[in-house]
Amino acid sequence: MKETDKFLFKKAVYNRPDDANKGTLGSLLCICGSYGMAGAAIMAGKAALRCGIGLLKIAVPKSIYPICATNILESVYYPLEETPCGAISSKNSEFLLEACEKSSAVLIGCGLSVCDDTKELVKNVISNCTKPMVIDADALNCICDKPEILKSLKATAIITPHPCEMARLLKSTPKEVNSDRENTAINFAKKFGVVTVLKGAGTIIASPNGKAYINHTGNSGMATGGSGDVLAGIIGSLLAQGAKPFESAAAGVFLHGTAGDLAAESLGKISMLPTDMIDCLPLAYKKLI
Repeated sequence: MKETDKFLFKKAVYNRPDDANKGTLGSLLCICGSYGMAGAAIMAGKAALRCGIGLLKIAVPKSIYPICATNILESVYYPLEETPCGAISSKNSEFLLEACEKSSAVLIGCGLSVCDDTKELVKNVISNCTKPMVIDADALNCICDKPEILKSLKATAIITPHPCEMARLLKSTPKEVNSDRENTAINFAKKFGVVTVLKGAGTIIASPNGKAYINHTGNSGMATGGSGDVLAGIIGSLLAQGAKPFESAAAGVFLHGTAGDLAAESLGKISMLPTDMIDCLPLAYKKLI
């Protein structure tokens, strides 16, 4: 299997012309967060911004809007009606579908939570959105009872499960998933027609046509909550700027690991945080380009 590398990364990076403006650099809509999970939306959004997106839009429950807006000044926000438990209400589905169509790409799932409302919301977005999409974390958990809904996608999509999330989608176990990571990712990508990023040590990136990469950047210091949110934001940003889904996924994983390695060099594997990886993204870009 081929490995990701800096040449693959460069292929996915948008060459910014001197007359570029925010309208030409893509817009990413992040449908993320719930009460108690504001950090997931913040980390995904910050990572997307550090990867050069022209316009970031974040849709969150209104209860966590003040937290998000305090931490990310550069985003446009959609504070949404929420359920009693602080998740985005399914009543927002029509508005969010309109917002999806006004965006270059969509990221859904980081910290979203799993309840009846978010399940309905995720299924509505997956079935009706015509823009390329990154489906992460709780958005995957929301469809694990019926992953066949992925076959109804109207546009290309990238899913980013860790082994436990993949196991839920397959009605399997993490041990079984990890026993044959390559074929698990490739077979899922083929069956459901989505680019599949099976996260972990040696992340596998598989396309629906059977092509796959393995990634060897990164380190054990990245094994902490929030790293996946950073990766989702990176991939979503590259996708919104015009890179093809498979290239966005492979390049995003490579960049994510490179930033993680730079953070480990500076701070050590034990003490580094996902937010440190975001801070290292500019250095990673300088190193790779």
